[in-house]
Amino acid sequence: MNIIHMKYAVEVARIGSINKAAEELLIAQPNLSRCIKELESDLGITIFSRTSKGMTLTPDGEEFIGYAKKILDQIDDVEKIYHQGVPKKQKFSISVPRASYISEAFAKFSQCISDDSAELFYYETNSHRAIDNILESDYNLGIIRYASVYDKYFKRSLEEKGLGYELIAEFHYVVTAGRESRIARSGEVHYSDLSGMIEIAHADPYVPSLPISTVKKDELPDNIGRRIFLFERGSQFDLLSLNPDTYMWVSPLPDRVLDIYGLVQKNCAEHKRPYRDMLIYRKGYRQTELDRKFITELIASKRAYFPKMDMHD
Repeated sequence: MNIIHMKYAVEVARIGSINKAAEELLIAQPNLSRCIKELESDLGITIFSRTSKGMTLTPDGEEFIGYAKKILDQIDDVEKIYHQGVPKKQKFSISVPRASYISEAFAKFSQCISDDSAELFYYETNSHRAIDNILESDYNLGIIRYASVYDKYFKRSLEEKGLGYELIAEFHYVVTAGRESRIARSGEVHYSDLSGMIEIAHADPYVPSLPISTVKKDELPDNIGRRIFLFERGSQFDLLSLNPDTYMWVSPLPDRVLDIYGLVQKNCAEHKRPYRDMLIYRKGYRQTELDRKFITELIASKRAYFPKMDMHD
């Protein structure tokens, strides 16, 4: 299919006349008619109905012209970038666990974006999707979270997939609840203090090469009487602040978040399982300036909000 012929068809559709379009395009009318017929022959459709009132689009023609306009717009964009010196957009993309210290780092990072055009993609999800986003969806970075006991499973899987990794933080979960909850009136929390309360949990744990049933049994034990499963952070904060019977295991929260939602966070004497947040990327990937700025904010946020719990600094 000839791009020039496509441009001719779009112009004829805009004007509605083969003669007037030929004048606009500075081409002989017979030559323009021949180009349109060749395009229709290549596509196997009739683009225009030729009537005494001019050229009108057929249903197939309307569909084709819609696609053609988009294609021509993209060609114009490419030409502007490479022939007219239009600056390329800054791009940043990352998939992350649902963690407030990471989202706060991203918010601060967003303030450093220059006046040049930029596109930022920030996707909160589980470890499986974060890995897939790099392999299949052109995301440049990811952060995966997992219990340290699964370290060998994740590292082996990452290496098999050609992904590099760096430890961001290792920490213990704390328990968080509303300021009207009985947890708020406790000192250090014990499992017995949580009896009869409703646990809020994210329902999509994942460990490579292990059955999901095994992981859920380990990460979401079935000795909890009542549990609410969520897939995003907004609702979890509403539940915690408005329902005093709810609690959740989380990485340490910034004071700002605790104050906004009226929450408290406490250590649990029995809950000492270490977790890891790991930065991942394609092996050989060279970090952009935006990547480095985000990572700087990420490390600063991590150090500010749980320095005592960080085991590898």
